[in-house]
Amino acid sequence: MIKENIKIKKAIVHIMDSTIGMPVLSDTELEYGSDFADFLKEHISKISSGDDAKECRFYEEESEVFHILEQYSDEAFIDISKDIACILYDIMKSNIDIPPADLIITRFWYDEEEYMAFLKMNYKSLYTHRTMPLDEGNSNEIIRHRSILPSEGQRLTEAAVIRLDDLALKVIEKKYEVNGEKTNYFSLLFLKCSSHLSHKSKLSIVSKAVESVQKEGYGEGERFAKQMEAKNIIQEEIQENGGFKVEEIADKIFDNEPDLRVAFQDKMEKYDMVKEEIRPQSENTVRKYQSQHLYTDTGIEIKIPMEQYKNPKSVEFITNPNGTVSVLIKNIEHLEARF
Repeated sequence: MIKENIKIKKAIVHIMDSTIGMPVLSDTELEYGSDFADFLKEHISKISSGDDAKECRFYEEESEVFHILEQYSDEAFIDISKDIACILYDIMKSNIDIPPADLIITRFWYDEEEYMAFLKMNYKSLYTHRTMPLDEGNSNEIIRHRSILPSEGQRLTEAAVIRLDDLALKVIEKKYEVNGEKTNYFSLLFLKCSSHLSHKSKLSIVSKAVESVQKEGYGEGERFAKQMEAKNIIQEEIQENGGFKVEEIADKIFDNEPDLRVAFQDKMEKYDMVKEEIRPQSENTVRKYQSQHLYTDTGIEIKIPMEQYKNPKSVEFITNPNGTVSVLIKNIEHLEARF
């Protein structure tokens, strides 16, 4: 979602501090100006457009949140938000590892469609000042404030954006310990929805599977070149086509190597990703594919931008008779050392 096209219509905040034993629910909507609206829009945009978000569907029979949203109306916005906050708080108070937070629930429009967002603002602990009046004048102190909300530039770790016409949702979440086990409580216990892997996770799975197959299929000297070639193929597909289909990228990376291609497909089948299409949107997700990072056994690190890696006039990799590899960097006009 483009931030400027989001139109905030309603917002409310409920205090979900699990250390006090009960939620502090608001009976009124937030009065907000353009600055706070921009704050909400920024977070909504990050959630809906980032590659960390998972596309989900409610378990319709099991999800209390689903049944509440089925009956949504603007007239009942406050009561509905309270019911949703109470569901979340009951989970939080029974699991102390889930961090306390403010829950902001907002209803908004985007491209003529209605949405709702649940933004769990986990508290940060920061220092601030306080002035205490004394008989002899003011006393300025530094105190630790334990209920600071995330800034506009920070990414939330638990949130959902829900399209109200069909109740499809995007979820970002972090695992916390529940009954002794790390669990995605936000989707499984609170929303009760099923999720697909995010594009970021899918891209990571493909990269690790390629690396694993190449490690098993090539010797050390050959593997180095093959790994760089595979990364180059993935980067070109993302740059030129915005993404790739898993089975097609397998054909390009393991061309003329059917055994390795089958080994890669076997790994993809475990994740049901053989027919998957991966189209990352976030610059942060694809940044590591924009350069080759090399690490030698002698402690040297080299970072080569992809456009230079592809240019034989800029860099050359030479396999020596003794099996070692030399990296030749060519045609340097200016060399600078930075501290």
